[in-house]
Amino acid sequence: MKRLAAVVALLGLATATAACSGGTTNKSGGSGGGGGGLFTTIDVNRPGLEASAPANPYNPKGNSFPGYSSMKLGWVVNHLTDPNKALPGLAASWELADDNSAITLKLQPNAKWSDGKPVTAEDVKMSIGIAYTQGSTAFSTTPGAAGAAAEVEVVDPQTVKITQDMANPSPKFARGVLDTTILPAHVWSSVLPADFWDKLKAARGEGADAEKAREEITGLGEKVISFAPPKDVSAGPFVLERVNPSEALLVRNKYFFNAANVAPAQVKFLNYTGNEQIWNYLTQGKLDHAGFTAAPTDVMNRIKAASGNEVIKGYSPVAVGMAFNQTKKPYDNVHVRRGLAYLIDRDQVTKVASPEGGTPAATTSGIHQKAAQAWIPETVPQLEQYKPDVAKAETEFKEAGLVKKDGKWTLSDGSPWKVSMHAPSGFSDWLSAQENIKSQLVKAGVDAEVVTTADYPLYLEELAAGKYDVGFWLMALGPAPYDIFQRLYGASNGWSNVAGKVTHSAPGKNNNWMGGPEEIEVDGEKINPGELTGQLNSADEQAAKPIMAKLAKAANQDLPVIQLWDYINAQFVNNNRFTGWPHDDEVLRMGTGVLPSGVWIQQGLIKAKQ
Repeated sequence: MKRLAAVVALLGLATATAACSGGTTNKSGGSGGGGGGLFTTIDVNRPGLEASAPANPYNPKGNSFPGYSSMKLGWVVNHLTDPNKALPGLAASWELADDNSAITLKLQPNAKWSDGKPVTAEDVKMSIGIAYTQGSTAFSTTPGAAGAAAEVEVVDPQTVKITQDMANPSPKFARGVLDTTILPAHVWSSVLPADFWDKLKAARGEGADAEKAREEITGLGEKVISFAPPKDVSAGPFVLERVNPSEALLVRNKYFFNAANVAPAQVKFLNYTGNEQIWNYLTQGKLDHAGFTAAPTDVMNRIKAASGNEVIKGYSPVAVGMAFNQTKKPYDNVHVRRGLAYLIDRDQVTKVASPEGGTPAATTSGIHQKAAQAWIPETVPQLEQYKPDVAKAETEFKEAGLVKKDGKWTLSDGSPWKVSMHAPSGFSDWLSAQENIKSQLVKAGVDAEVVTTADYPLYLEELAAGKYDVGFWLMALGPAPYDIFQRLYGASNGWSNVAGKVTHSAPGKNNNWMGGPEEIEVDGEKINPGELTGQLNSADEQAAKPIMAKLAKAANQDLPVIQLWDYINAQFVNNNRFTGWPHDDEVLRMGTGVLPSGVWIQQGLIKAKQ
């Protein structure tokens, strides 16, 4: 898949000014911590560099680079079952209350901004205020929002305590807090009015005054997004030096709290606008690190053959499914969906579409198979695997009333049936997968076509509007159980969870494009999968497991999607200039999507090659 646009875009181009990186080259100097050398990479989250954009992490085009120049309190790790597991960022340590009601953070004792000023609890409090203007997970003004903070207390200059609103608690509360980007109050404080915290207190109430306060806080969001600091002031291992349309250059922040263990002296981000440019950089050995980008087999072989290149792999909590709009016939019939599942060879699809970045789904469960083994190991063997079986497919189609005439399957009234699959332009793995599925279906007598949509935002818009019969859908978004299953039994399938109350909308209403049944029978019991999913939003690990088992069985037998492959966190590294790349699966999880190799660098893992 075009990683910059889908897995990453469940998440962000670029004009001109100063020339960048005059005579720098990719050569190492020194060794171990603080040695030197230029580290070259790309930002997989954002194609294109815009020289005029501010060093603002909230600006969609902003020249702020997470893990390199911008810092969070902690760097969350995609643990199989613990959504709150993280490695230290600007918070050196933290303590979570036994009942999950509060988290107390201790800042790095030597943390300083790149202008030499210390990082303090006041910086954290102001940054949390800014997060409220953006509707952050833990810092939301929406009444009854799950996992929202109730109070922010500066205990001392190095300690901050954040309490959770226990009216609708979330097991992900700590994750939401730790994921906060921290900004320097002496640069950013002007974006918040002097009475901000009074407004926030008022916003937590009820009535017209509270609503007005919430609107005022939300209204500050645009001011935050457009704010342009005079220069980059960073608490990370690097600070932005200059940027042009070709590249951005960052230099080491001598005040970074772990500066002695930061190997590169400089980091260069190369511009790109599409996968082909990334392929060229990789085949030429120009990149020390790049997040995974889908490539055809011949290109992948050239990349791996380039001197020093290596692909390192770890766990990625996301899968891709072939999703059905059940308001469209014949996809309202479960036997049609099951028949298609029996016709599609997932091994073949994955080999064609994502051989390095995916593992064929063992079955449809709604969960990444690695996470399923951790959450519901006893349930996994009970699930139907839907291995390719033409005879079973024909039985299912006949049960649905489909008719095979002259070797082609038609609808029950004899009218033509064509499986019309949609994918966004540029999503090379999705399009390759759909072309392969089309070939498999046509061979089995099912007419099929692949329709390309101009871009991902339009794709999501038209998908939500119910314009497609069949589309690809990212699912299994762990590690939190609620996030995993809300992709199948959330708003896209009719269920909304507001302030802990789950309601259901009819197919075609309120973005319900999947149109699945409100109740499903599992093991002789009628369940409401949306309500069960809602329960996961406040369930602890032990309470979540039996709920997840029921939902996995529901997904397996009802097939709102056919789970095709589970993603692998595959990344490209080059060993010619730097070493120390993590091969430990848990540490490697830090490098996926929004947490790039800057996190490895600041942890002191990466060393300049001798």
